Amino acid sequence: MKEAFLHYLWKSKRFDPFGLKTTAGDNIEIKKYGQHNDHAGPDFLNGQLNIAGVEWNGNIEMHLKSSQWYQHAHDVDPAYDNVILHVVLEDDRPVRMTNGRMLPTLVIKDRIPAGLIRSYRRLMNESAWVPCQRSFQSVKDIIIQSCLDHNMVNRLERKTIQIEKILDKTRGDWEVVFYMFLAKNFGLKVNGIPFFMLAQNLPLLYLLRHRDKLAEIEAFLFGQAGMLEKTFEDQYPNKLKELYSNFQNKYQLRPIPLSTWKYLRLRPANFPTIRIAQFARLIHQSNHLFSKVLAIKNVKEIENMFDVEISNYWKTHYVFDKRSKLSRKKLGVKTIHLFIINTIVPFLFLYGKRRQESSYQELALKLLSDLPAERNSIIAGWEKLGVTVDNAQVSQALIELKTQVCDNKQCLTCKVGNSILKNGSMLKSINMLNRF
Repeated sequence: MKEAFLHYLWKSKRFDPFGLKTTAGDNIEIKKYGQHNDHAGPDFLNGQLNIAGVEWNGNIEMHLKSSQWYQHAHDVDPAYDNVILHVVLEDDRPVRMTNGRMLPTLVIKDRIPAGLIRSYRRLMNESAWVPCQRSFQSVKDIIIQSCLDHNMVNRLERKTIQIEKILDKTRGDWEVVFYMFLAKNFGLKVNGIPFFMLAQNLPLLYLLRHRDKLAEIEAFLFGQAGMLEKTFEDQYPNKLKELYSNFQNKYQLRPIPLSTWKYLRLRPANFPTIRIAQFARLIHQSNHLFSKVLAIKNVKEIENMFDVEISNYWKTHYVFDKRSKLSRKKLGVKTIHLFIINTIVPFLFLYGKRRQESSYQELALKLLSDLPAERNSIIAGWEKLGVTVDNAQVSQALIELKTQVCDNKQCLTCKVGNSILKNGSMLKSINMLNRF
């Protein structure tokens, strides 16, 4: 059993609250259970109790065994001086506060419904693809939809954490930070980190100063990518090399290692050279990219924004000095949709949150609902269980649910898991999810 189970019991009041007594025999009346604390410090804050006729206001700490108070060094941590009750499954050692006062302790082992414990243990011991795979039949539609909505927001909150950190470092320069994260997503999974490094090492300001000349933008990008450090046979890369040499001296530029880039198992259309050329064209034809994003209304407008025509050299090349069949090499619709999911939607969501303008957050969610669902192994797994995934908002929520909740068996934080525990039984159907 995990300590999180005790938190669940306390939050949901799923234990017998009548006739409570401390281990010393004093009566306990719970007036306020407190707020669950997800950060460092006591488990529940600002509780209110009456113990032996005395009113107490303070925090509540929980452990499987009371001796864990000392194992976790709470006895020497001032953050725990305001604890008024120790809730444990088993009392194996008396606990004293730093001032010598005996900490009131409540043992709840015999106050938990037997069916609830059985359901919890079954969930924790389940080896199926998701722990409650055979238990959805008892869950109401509204609970499942609420679970998906909750996980959709959680996913966006997680995706914006790194964006916020970079925003703070740039003093809130949305254009610069959007440029960095858009570059990262141009690299997709394989070359995302090199692209991010490239953008971090190449200030957007330099590109904007030379935005009217595509060759100069390509020189900046390919040079900083470490791809212009050899002698070429073709005239065009030698021209870029010469341009970059001048920029390197003028701006004191230092390229990232060429070895950072990956080509293995990539289709030629996804080679980093092609992605850089496409990114260069986007910068060339679109000033103030984030401002343009804020003005968009639908998916089609974004698709048009990313409808870029690659430069002539790259229409007949996938790498320098190696000619290939003529191809326009435009960004595919699926790739643009990934940009929307992984960059544009999180930025709109965070911008709306920081500016307290809900319209941007609503637009972010609408864009997802208007996009087709992603196709990957996780979505295929849900579909095998009978789940209908008809748009990217549902697929994103299900990816979050699987990777952050189900895989980590965080059933106690899940609305579906809570519903199953509340019913006190494990059922054998997943059909209820078919409606979503």
